[in-house]
Amino acid sequence: MGREITIVGLGPGAVEALPVGVVDALGQSGTKNILRTERHPVVPWLREQGIEFVCCDHYYEQGRDFAEVYREIADLVLEVSRWSPVVYAAPGHPLVAEEATRLILEGGPGKNRKIRIIPAMSFLDAVFATLRLDPAAGINIIDALQLDKQSPVRRIGNILMQVHGPLTAGDAKISLMEHYVDDQPVTVVRAAGVPGEERIAEVALYELDRLDWIDHLTSVYIPPAVDERPTYSLDPLAHIMAELRSEHGCPWDREQDHASLKKYLIEESYEVVEAVESLDMYSIREELGDLLLQIVFHAQIAREEGHFDLNDVIRGICEKMIHRHPHVFGSTRVKDAAEVLVNWERLKRDEKESGRSCLEGIPRSLPALQRADLIQSKVSRVGFDWPNYRGAMDKVFEELGELKEAFRTEDKERITDELGDLLFATVNLARLSGVDAEDALRHTMEKFCRRFTFIEEKIVLLDKKLGQVSLEEMDRWWEAAKNLKKT
Repeated sequence: MGREITIVGLGPGAVEALPVGVVDALGQSGTKNILRTERHPVVPWLREQGIEFVCCDHYYEQGRDFAEVYREIADLVLEVSRWSPVVYAAPGHPLVAEEATRLILEGGPGKNRKIRIIPAMSFLDAVFATLRLDPAAGINIIDALQLDKQSPVRRIGNILMQVHGPLTAGDAKISLMEHYVDDQPVTVVRAAGVPGEERIAEVALYELDRLDWIDHLTSVYIPPAVDERPTYSLDPLAHIMAELRSEHGCPWDREQDHASLKKYLIEESYEVVEAVESLDMYSIREELGDLLLQIVFHAQIAREEGHFDLNDVIRGICEKMIHRHPHVFGSTRVKDAAEVLVNWERLKRDEKESGRSCLEGIPRSLPALQRADLIQSKVSRVGFDWPNYRGAMDKVFEELGELKEAFRTEDKERITDELGDLLFATVNLARLSGVDAEDALRHTMEKFCRRFTFIEEKIVLLDKKLGQVSLEEMDRWWEAAKNLKKT
């Protein structure tokens, strides 16, 4: 026959907040007292009163996760209750954020056990008193260990509980930054209401995990949001694409796959670049939409094939950006943008398999100048580089001399090789001079086109055609075009 289980709360930590009924229950003879943890401020006082008990802290050291720990604790209480009355003591109020209590209540009555509960002041009551909060004004309670399932409510205050240490605080900070700006003020409270141990600090959200005194007695209060963050949803576009790919959708859209869409992805990317160069905000907006459509298109195809969906794409890039910006979302310090890039490359290498080349992952389909610049930038970040542009300029002259020698040999293969070396060295000079070689060449091509168009206009005015004008005449118009504004 099952015995009685008494579930009690030890309050937030102050001895004076410990209910008399709880002390009496723990002091009864013939009962087995089980404490969820001895890491609680009233435990030394209980020992001084001669109250005997066992604690369950060893489960935390052995368990794979908190779910397993709480199951083990509940099983222990239920097992002991088969042959002895049990008093199970939890920190704070026994029903507030106590998973082990829930499991005991689920498993007890069906096994002929009578369960009674003696409440106590919860940590929430202590936090309300310490911060002078009126819960009637609206308070949302969040478990720091369940932020993947729970979200803060921005329009009211939120209390984050079970912030067990800096690691938990760091994880919580990253999750909360999806809902608040990084300088959202938060109040960190440790041992609320416990004389001599209570600590309070108001910090910005991004500093949450930088306090060295955060422990299992810590809670965080997040007041109503200080900003009005815009919200964005890709759902309408994703739904449209799903409909276009459906049985009753568009025949052309249904026929596409990842390979057939490659050319459109490239085309839309270049159209975005062209819009950016034109500084036409309307065109930029429109072309970004076209590019976004291609991303959603690929994600929908992958979803249909069971590989991933748009949420996985967004989640993946969010996790990557947070991981690669520890100077923003963590405690890393950087002095300038150059150090940011060095850290970025190191983190990228750490994410990949060990031993991989730093040059892996550079797309071969990039334009040659852009790929050359990226290759040189990659090796520069691991120390393989000229100290300044002067070394690169000397290399250009060296390669130019070798190209001249190659032309003397009339060896086509050697000329091709040396010309490639010269182009590569020129890209390196551009990079070390702070110039984007791709942009420089694009600018020159646009300039050439404008000047040659000027020559064509002159030829038309003479009622002639290309090929009917001498090179000397075209050279004169070319020089004239160079002196015109914006040519």
